[in-house]
Amino acid sequence: MTTDHQVAFFLKELETGDTWRRAAAAKGLGKLGDSQHAAVLMRAAADPAPEVREGAAVGLGRLGVREAGAKTLPALIDDDDPWVRRQASLASRRLGLRDREVVDAYARLLGDPDYHLRINALDGLRELGVPGDVPALLRLLGDPDYGVWGRARAMVFLFEKDPDVDAELVRTARWGADAARVRALWMLPNQHIDRLLPELLRDLAGGPSSEVRCAVAFRLARVDRPPAQDGLFTALAAERDPQVASQLLSLLGRSGDERLLAPASRWLGDERAGPAAAAALASVGGKAATRLLRALLTDPATPAPTLAAAARAYGDLGRWDAVWLLLPLLDHAAPDVYEGALRGLDALADTGFRPWERAAVARALVPRLDARPTLVGVAERVLTGLPEALPGLRQLVDRTASPLVRAAVLSLLDPHLATDAGTPHDLPLFARHLDDVDGWVRRAAAQGIAHWVKETGLIPPGKERLRDRLTALESDPSDAVREAAAEAVRALDDCQNH
Repeated sequence: MTTDHQVAFFLKELETGDTWRRAAAAKGLGKLGDSQHAAVLMRAAADPAPEVREGAAVGLGRLGVREAGAKTLPALIDDDDPWVRRQASLASRRLGLRDREVVDAYARLLGDPDYHLRINALDGLRELGVPGDVPALLRLLGDPDYGVWGRARAMVFLFEKDPDVDAELVRTARWGADAARVRALWMLPNQHIDRLLPELLRDLAGGPSSEVRCAVAFRLARVDRPPAQDGLFTALAAERDPQVASQLLSLLGRSGDERLLAPASRWLGDERAGPAAAAALASVGGKAATRLLRALLTDPATPAPTLAAAARAYGDLGRWDAVWLLLPLLDHAAPDVYEGALRGLDALADTGFRPWERAAVARALVPRLDARPTLVGVAERVLTGLPEALPGLRQLVDRTASPLVRAAVLSLLDPHLATDAGTPHDLPLFARHLDDVDGWVRRAAAQGIAHWVKETGLIPPGKERLRDRLTALESDPSDAVREAAAEAVRALDDCQNH
């Protein structure tokens, strides 16, 4: 069937077909017809059946006749049927319509019950470069669908210099519905804070929902002025809601202010606010904070999230007994407690372990190096520079199935970091892993060889064969592997020259 025959068939179907055939004909006519058929589709847009009106909207978008679309689509965007509205809004965007009627129709869609249409309206208004109905736009900051409120937020940022948008953002931050108000508070420009500070401090003291008060606290914490900071501490001292208390403790926790001590102590027993309270105590420091955190670490009833935070905080404090309190927590059943203890040990490693702690840390951590793939890097930092860990690492390197762990072990065996009596015999370990399937392992092996040669000053057995293998790695797909291999080749050449 030729195109002309198909068009004739569609025209006949629009006159005599049933509902679904008329709808299909309208879509087909838009695909195969030309400008002379625009009037036919405009008549179909008034069909009593919504399926046909939807087909007419699709057809008009495909046909590409802007004049016909401008006359017909705004009315279809206001249609009672959501599918008609959806296709009409898409067709108007496809045609690039910019008429006032289309802008107004998009603005009305901002309040449509169908979230697809709210998204279409936001996308259409953004393409037109106008905010549309500004109060409706700001209300969408509280939309439950991320596709809607995320677009609305982007639109507010896009039009932030528009006086109407700026004023409505302030109004929403003061009096909007809770969800919209929370996001408006997050977005509130600094120039409005001074004027709103008394109101925000009153809201923080009580009244609105917990979510709003958390948003107020977040916004005030970014104001570097005594009234705002004092207001946050005053609110924390009087707070009774765990969610808000946790937010306040987190926001103020790095200040080290002694005003944190009493409220943090009060919230330590709460499962929700306890972790933030433990972290806040570490920032305060002193005997009282140390005593409270030590009690948490030794109490079997301490909830796992609080115990994890207390372990990390106690490591930050660097107390004399921290290693001995943290090592047993590596065996805790809760994964977050293991992480908290490990991060506490990481903080202690920054200043170096005492000689009598080093072997204990190595014995406890080497067998657990592959306990959590996401924490291998943290465990590697803790073990870096510990010769006491090297014997266990040599046993682990060929036993583990994890490429992350193999790379970490080879890095820790690198004599550039630590050496022991077994270091002169480590070269075969590095050489075996030059062919590893993982690029990071190959890199660590090549770096290990380079540093082994430099640190030991020994000429490696089978040097020429080793050099050939390293030279082959200089064409490795990984830049990092190529660089490490080149460094190792240079080290071998320097060794030969000397």
